[in-house]
Amino acid sequence: MNELLTANEELGLLLDSSLEMSIREFLNQMMIYNSGIKEIRTKLEILDEEFQTKYSYNPIHHIESRLKSVKSILDKIKEKKLEVTLENIRANVTDIAGVRVICNYLDDIYKVEDLLVNQSDVTLLRRRDYIKTPKASGYQSLHLIVEVPIFLSDGPMPIPVEIQIRTIAMDFWASLEHKLKYKSDNEVAEDLRYRLKICASAIQELDTEMQNINNIIADRNNN
Repeated sequence: MNELLTANEELGLLLDSSLEMSIREFLNQMMIYNSGIKEIRTKLEILDEEFQTKYSYNPIHHIESRLKSVKSILDKIKEKKLEVTLENIRANVTDIAGVRVICNYLDDIYKVEDLLVNQSDVTLLRRRDYIKTPKASGYQSLHLIVEVPIFLSDGPMPIPVEIQIRTIAMDFWASLEHKLKYKSDNEVAEDLRYRLKICASAIQELDTEMQNINNIIADRNNN
């Protein structure tokens, strides 16, 4: 609820007076996006608990979530040179609801993906694998846009949710890289970008080695 109140305050500052009558509709839409986050989180938590019960193992280390800020939503609409309307927001901004899944090992990432997207009420809209093909910066993560139905008083509404799945090491790198870019006004010197890529490569090697060690231990326990 605090996030929705914050959205209300931001709207008062950012929206033209001609659009103020749609604040209530906007807040209702944000509530629905927040419900999408809850739906995905619940599904992931159930899957993780099932693994713990069946195999005494949790593929998920922890889960984070967020609603995109009103400013970021409006900036995205303006970048696309579209009128600021609820219809344009719904149709053109698919990452308002965001869930980040932090896994222990590389294999867990794809295991969680398969278990989630194969559920009958989850529709995969877009998939980008920045683990097998990292970004130029060195960034690694699996990005999914899925659609999940939210059951409201007047019927179900499909809601897109962005899901980022990564290891602990990938999340550590991405978090620090984001902070460095923020401190540098989104520009990082060439030599530092090179050093960040070296760190990303080291993290990739670390994740691979930790996965190999885990596989060896699992094989020995099964024999």
